[in-house]
Amino acid sequence: MDMILRPILEQTEIWFIHGNHDSDRPAYWHNLHGCGLADRSLHGRVVEIAGHRIAGLGGTFELPVWLPGCRDTGIQNYGDFLKHLALRPHHADILATKRQHAQSAIYPDDYFALAMEKADILVCHEAPSCHPYGYTEIDELALAIGARAVVHGHHHDSLDYRQAWPKLGFEAHGVAFRSIMAIDGSIIT
Repeated sequence: MDMILRPILEQTEIWFIHGNHDSDRPAYWHNLHGCGLADRSLHGRVVEIAGHRIAGLGGTFELPVWLPGCRDTGIQNYGDFLKHLALRPHHADILATKRQHAQSAIYPDDYFALAMEKADILVCHEAPSCHPYGYTEIDELALAIGARAVVHGHHHDSLDYRQAWPKLGFEAHGVAFRSIMAIDGSIIT
């Protein structure tokens, strides 16, 4: 485990979801999923943390995999995506890049399995519909799991969504670039 993380781990727990840039290079993906904290990924599961049931959905909606509202690709998981790639001729470099980038996509299997769970808070990379570039599918997932709050990243902003909360049926919070947010949605740093 990285020596930089040791002092932090002595003071708090670290949990994470992956984002779209975490698969830009194999080393980035390995830093998350090949390190001593790989078991702290919230993606696709619900974990009780400090008395709260937290659900995680990492990644982004991607057209070659699943972009809600677009054509059905028939791809349900990463294995399906690899089979889909194998059916099309690609240059080796392009194939490797597509394979790597697709690791951080949201797959229907992960989304719908998570929708069968119950959680207090949904932590996701994609934003709910109250964000200008958000998705109603995130709203639907939050409501399906009974989340009272959604915390998202991806857009690196912290917009004020309070007026949308009654219509959404949950609180929504965006975490700005390199920010840390408290459980109540306030920005710590």
